[in-house]
Amino acid sequence: MIIGSWKELSAFAYQLALKKLALSGILQAGLSKTRIEALTDGIFATVMTVLVLGLTVPAANLSEPDLASQIRGHWPNYVAYAFSFIVLGVYWIGHHNQFHYIKRSDRVFLWINILFLLTIGFVPFSTSLLGLYPFSPTAVRVYGANLAATGLALYAVWWYATSQYRLVEKDLDPHIVSLAKRRIIVGPIVSMLGVGFSFLDTRISLVLYLLLIPFFIRPSHIDIHFRGGSHD
Repeated sequence: MIIGSWKELSAFAYQLALKKLALSGILQAGLSKTRIEALTDGIFATVMTVLVLGLTVPAANLSEPDLASQIRGHWPNYVAYAFSFIVLGVYWIGHHNQFHYIKRSDRVFLWINILFLLTIGFVPFSTSLLGLYPFSPTAVRVYGANLAATGLALYAVWWYATSQYRLVEKDLDPHIVSLAKRRIIVGPIVSMLGVGFSFLDTRISLVLYLLLIPFFIRPSHIDIHFRGGSHD
């Protein structure tokens, strides 16, 4: 009985020590939530600024008709810029909303978030490509693949954080978790449909991409839950 009691006591002390180490951050080896948000905000701000560099300024000393003609000729670049800027805004808001519920981090979560930022950093390239070749199947596929990868990465961030309540509070409403998952996954699905339709008609693909904007901008049921809680 004495030996058994000591074994139980030792096991309890070991588990207690592990919990203390985890709370101190030694075992988690992750950045604080605030630092991850700061890095994410910085990347988004940089990428959204870099987007404008894909717009070409008309040559100097042009006549008024030639200047107007050149500006009209670059309309695909302007549309691609505006669309991508709004898309980045959508993803930034989505990421911010996720971190309203995410309370901590670990090493795996940190790298998933970095993967998400990697896909965000690729947006200026795919945007410039689409602006130069707006109806090219290759350009449309690259852009759609970029959108799909970004959406899947954002989904992975939420899935990992909420799986078994790993990085969120235990009392988080499962309905909120499932609502967010369904809303996020629409982006990758529609984007991959656009990639598929590019083999038939790139105009269909572009329309599908454009439809993502009103879908994500309009209020959803999850916004009601979000407004019901406190904001960080």
